[in-house]
Amino acid sequence: MLASDRELPVSGGPDKRVYVREIFTAIAPTYDRLNRLISFRFDQRWRRHAVRRLGWERKPDGIYLDLCAGTLDFAATLARQAGFRGRVIGADFVTPMLRLGRDKAARVDPVAADALELPFPEASFDGAMVGWGVRNLVDLDAGLAEAARVLRPGGRLVILEMTLPPQPQLRRVYEFYFRRVLPWVGRRISKHTTAYTWLPASTLAFPGPPELARRFAAQGFTEVSYRLFMGGVCAMHVGTRK
Repeated sequence: MLASDRELPVSGGPDKRVYVREIFTAIAPTYDRLNRLISFRFDQRWRRHAVRRLGWERKPDGIYLDLCAGTLDFAATLARQAGFRGRVIGADFVTPMLRLGRDKAARVDPVAADALELPFPEASFDGAMVGWGVRNLVDLDAGLAEAARVLRPGGRLVILEMTLPPQPQLRRVYEFYFRRVLPWVGRRISKHTTAYTWLPASTLAFPGPPELARRFAAQGFTEVSYRLFMGGVCAMHVGTRK
């Protein structure tokens, strides 16, 4: 078990892949509860915002991808929309998370799959979304390229991800919560020693919103934009597949 921030494999490589699978398998039973607690339930509101930006209304009977799907909260949010008649494929390589979320909504199909090697043909999906998962990828650019590969032209990719507030005073307050309070709460509830130290450590090592937007564009997405929530603790990125 990795014991400290210095040992967490935030930079990538095979150690990161093994570690991410290990921690999310371990915290799966308490994952939803902790998400609500540490985000003050804003995670649900942000998912609803993201689903609205997905543009699913253009093809309500289409097939959509929830990538790094975890317990399928994002997939369920889309599947429950009034007028939605399609399917949502929830792909994740941590199968205990998928099992816990499989009964959240009809029209959702969980699939065990690695985001860097998706078992789907090109242009399979009418839209895709990722909730707080891209910073856990071993190779961010490869993950964006794979998402682009499986999207149909005109399909949108919407990503929610943690970030840090740009305003210095708010950033200091948030970093105290993020580095001190959140890991303590996470350890108390999940009983995992480093899983909720991983959240701030991986966020600090992850590209900020302007750089992530640039990488979207580099992988063939157009109309790229992002929006900050709550002063910049979370960012929503949107891009359209060429």
